[in-house]
Amino acid sequence: MNLRQIRYFCEVVTAGTAARAAERLFVAPTAISMQLTQLEQHLGGELFDRSRRPMELTALGKFFYPRAKELLTHAERLDDEVRGVATGSWGWLAIGFTRSAIFSLLPTAIRNFREQSPDVHVDLVETLSEYQAEQLRQHRIDLGISRFIGPFERAPDMHYEVILEEPFVAALPVGHRLAKQASVSIEEFTSLPFILYPKDSRSPFGRQMFSLLQDVGGSPVVAYEAVEIHTALALVGAGLGGTIVGRSIAENSRSDVACLPIGDQAIGTLVVAVTRKDEDSRMLESFLTMLRDVARPL
Repeated sequence: MNLRQIRYFCEVVTAGTAARAAERLFVAPTAISMQLTQLEQHLGGELFDRSRRPMELTALGKFFYPRAKELLTHAERLDDEVRGVATGSWGWLAIGFTRSAIFSLLPTAIRNFREQSPDVHVDLVETLSEYQAEQLRQHRIDLGISRFIGPFERAPDMHYEVILEEPFVAALPVGHRLAKQASVSIEEFTSLPFILYPKDSRSPFGRQMFSLLQDVGGSPVVAYEAVEIHTALALVGAGLGGTIVGRSIAENSRSDVACLPIGDQAIGTLVVAVTRKDEDSRMLESFLTMLRDVARPL
């Protein structure tokens, strides 16, 4: 049994006769008869009562017809979906991201991607940079959006593309006296209690921030450790101290937090797209293009 036989059978039922079905399918009537005979031989019984004019479905034919139509519908849908995946216009794309990306790059990139590829389902998985390579290997995600400070370890089976290099800015309580300035110095900033994030045993990001401030002459004192950046900024907004964030995050931050350039030092962070090495996906490449376009003006 094959799809051609099933398609010819359903067309005969719809058209009423084999001759009309042949006309609609642009094939010879003998081709219809041959395929139907082979199908009936495979099924072990007749699908049409040929003693009647016009032909009628037998009990076997009445059982087979709705199921054959359903099978054809699934086959046509599968054909459309596979072609869509091949061209990058249909499918499923899982994106792992650090929470800071939701402040800046990700919303615009997803919106632009959905406008271009409305039939692609985008699944968002919040995960720290240190977990993304593992999730890519497990095919739980197709793309990781990571954030690093300075040189970072590169897994040999992954491809890394720096999407954005951006300076850190100081995040201060909006009512603090330093928030009224155009910028702050490292010395001024580290006079505030420091709020470190993220609090995770596998992530060195918080410790790297702390060391970076020390390396440029600051004397930070950690007052609080936050699980993630939203909590850290909430603590800043509550007046409990300060932290540092990427400049792109500052543009969409809280109203109770002021973000100022650190005037006397150039310290920054990298946003990196991580994919499986030798990945060949038009859909993924299309999203990466959107991500690059959003990052370029930043």
